[in-house]
Amino acid sequence: MNITVMRATETWQQAGAYYVRIQGMAKQHNITLRREFDEHDTPDTKYIVLLDGDFPVATARFYPIDAASAMIGRVVVLPEYRGKGLGEQVVEEAEKWLRELGFTNAVVESRDTATGFYGKLGYAVTDSSIIHGDTFDCIRMEKVL
Repeated sequence: MNITVMRATETWQQAGAYYVRIQGMAKQHNITLRREFDEHDTPDTKYIVLLDGDFPVATARFYPIDAASAMIGRVVVLPEYRGKGLGEQVVEEAEKWLRELGFTNAVVESRDTATGFYGKLGYAVTDSSIIHGDTFDCIRMEKVL
């Protein structure tokens, strides 16, 4: 593996994020494109894409909630690349970019089965109520950057 980090700011780069999300999440969990790509996928949304050579293999997106906080979401690693630390790397790269942009707090709405993953990255449950989504139940977690 030769993993490089891309901050996807151009359409062709964002296509890599979309590819990973379609292959690694939508297809795997029978999520329609309309549900996977929501009102937070805009030209202003920031995407991190991890590449193996020129091939996109992991992604995350983030967008502002307020002046201090941003939501990190749609963290996806292609199935054949899971278990290699890429999920952690893509979240850490998003956090790094958030700090550079002046954000002081990162928020995730973790799938209920992934709270341990985010806990290892320093996120804490801030609201234990379950967020019932169309596909997954999620729990809000936050981390001070």
